[in-house]
Amino acid sequence: MAIRIFVDQGHNPYGFNAGAEGFGLREQDITYLVGAYLADLLAADPRFEVATSRQSPTQILGYNNSTSLRERVDMANSWGADYFISIHCNANENPNINGTEGYVYRLDSGPAILARDIVNEIVRRLGTKNNGVIANPSLYVLRRTNMPAVLIELAYISNYEDAMLLSTGEYQFAYGIYVGLLNYLGLTQL
Repeated sequence: MAIRIFVDQGHNPYGFNAGAEGFGLREQDITYLVGAYLADLLAADPRFEVATSRQSPTQILGYNNSTSLRERVDMANSWGADYFISIHCNANENPNINGTEGYVYRLDSGPAILARDIVNEIVRRLGTKNNGVIANPSLYVLRRTNMPAVLIELAYISNYEDAMLLSTGEYQFAYGIYVGLLNYLGLTQL
């Protein structure tokens, strides 16, 4: 039976729950594209079924911040996903802060190992700094999903070098998530 992966492309295209911006880039555009590439990779692999939170780059979920998050979680829960992967770009007031990190509900968990495998593969492919895996039980998408969930911060949109990777490496970020998932599941690339 195929493993069901729900890919959550973080943030809405504009208005409420819009993402961070930096160097002319918008988080919600990057997360949409990385998620679409990841969905294509998963759909081409017969071992997986995939669903995404946003069907188009202009789709808006919910009518405020909390309903936008709830709609993403409800979609994954009602579809019966086996894993939930939320894709984001990080930002910081300090432009020198950079790197890739994963967030999970608890560190002593399967999702923490999945997040570690994904972060390690993104770092290996793109050369970002490895910021590791951090527990953040306050994040709605980690608290309310019925399945193992990870939130991946690809890189910092507020850091010039990271932003340049985000603007040109969307497919490589998606491939890093895909291979990290395969590594976690003990599967080989087809």
